[in-house]
Order: sequence, then C-alpha cells, then structure tokens
Amino acid sequence: MTIHLEYETNVRLDVDHGKIAQQVADKVLETEGFPYEAEVNLVVTDNEEIKRVNGEFRDIHAPTDVLSFPMIPFEIPAGYDVIEEDMNSYVDPDTEEIVLGDIMISAEKVIAQAKEYGHSQEREFAFLVAHSMLHLLGYDHMVPEEAEVMEARQSRVLDMLGITR
Repeated sequence: MTIHLEYETNVRLDVDHGKIAQQVADKVLETEGFPYEAEVNLVVTDNEEIKRVNGEFRDIHAPTDVLSFPMIPFEIPAGYDVIEEDMNSYVDPDTEEIVLGDIMISAEKVIAQAKEYGHSQEREFAFLVAHSMLHLLGYDHMVPEEAEVMEARQSRVLDMLGITR
C-alpha cells in the first residue's frame, strides 16, 4: 500500500500523520480482503481549502472534516469483481498498483473534533482515514443500515490497531 501524502497547511497536528495513515490504510485493506497492491493520494489541508473543494464537488459551501474521491465505481461495497472487469482503468502503469482514489482531511477539523469528542488527535485522524478508506472501497452511510455497517468496520480497524477513545 502506497500513500502519496501532501501536507498543505501550516496547521500542525500533534501526531505522526504519515505513520498513522499508513497503518490504518493497510489495516482497512487487510480486513476488507483487498487482493491487490494499492495506492491512495492523501492531502492534509485546512478548513479554507477543504471548504473550497467541498463547494466545487459537492455544492456544500462549508468546511468538512474529510472528503473522499473514489476512483473505482463499486456496485457493492468491497465488490472487487468490478476491478477485474476493467483492470487497466484502475492500474497506475508506473507502479502497477490499483489507484483507489483521493482523500482530503482538514487538520483544523481533526484538532477541533478531537477536543469536541474528548479523544486524541491520533484517534480522530485515524478515524477519518479509516472512514475515507472505506468510502474508497465502496462503503457509504446514506441510510441507517449502511451507516451501521460502516461504523462497525471503522471501529473494528481502530480496535485492532489499539487506537481507542
């Protein structure tokens, strides 16, 4: 698993964001049985930039904690057959890894939400990476049943890594 990480803000997190992102992404792929080598682009930014991107792509003109931009149009969550059907569309020819997509996280939201929920920045950042990785694998939370499944998977990964509240 390769994470292409860009840190594009002066807001500093009190965590080893690269290490945490790698651990969480690896564990999500392992627990979801992802059968290929993969790569993800991760941008850590600030509220202003994530608000701009949120407005551009979702027509929501407010900052959010995390945005996910999946590359693969999964028909069902973790339904990896879709990759087999059109492998060349998802493979980075330079690395031969499957490109899952892009993640954007607001460092300001990580700090604020960690305080709000009474846990560490490490836990909040790890949660957002797990959440977004599941989106890149086709999971969603638009209806309560989907949200329950996604929340259980997020919790399982964080528990396995010992990243708790």
